[in-house]
Amino acid sequence: MIRNFTICFMVLMLSSPIWPIGDQPMLGDPYIIVNKSSNQLAYITNGKIQEIYEVATGKAKNDTPNGEFTITVKAKHPYYRKKNIEGGDPHNPLGTRWMGFDALETDGRIYGIHGTNSPEQIGAYVTAGCVRLPNQSIEELYEQVKIGTKIFITDENRSFEDIASEKGVI
Repeated sequence: MIRNFTICFMVLMLSSPIWPIGDQPMLGDPYIIVNKSSNQLAYITNGKIQEIYEVATGKAKNDTPNGEFTITVKAKHPYYRKKNIEGGDPHNPLGTRWMGFDALETDGRIYGIHGTNSPEQIGAYVTAGCVRLPNQSIEELYEQVKIGTKIFITDENRSFEDIASEKGVI
């Protein structure tokens, strides 16, 4: 009888959502929303939109992928592998900070939120898929965002409040 109880209890525990399932963000968690239709990024924490930044996104509609991803890599003065440009070099298009995310099953070293050496391009559709901010903005954001923070990228013409509410972060 005790054995049957133990087996039933274990089955019940394994099938019941007593603890959070998956790694969905919860109210109060830091969260980033990028809206490609407005080329803006919202940083949300403690249930409020803390800041909205102007950004640059992909040249073509699908260059910056839509979906929910996770920040997996952070780097100060990132090295630009594509053209072998050292971090800190004024010709480095990645600017002063890199926060990579795992879009399209990548490891956070292909797609990212980063600074720029061409701040005049902020607001435009010019990237190969990343999200660019002015260096000052990425430096502010970098200090607040931890690895594991979720980022949602969309091209829907909806408010940040509506999206954040739907995602359960405000």
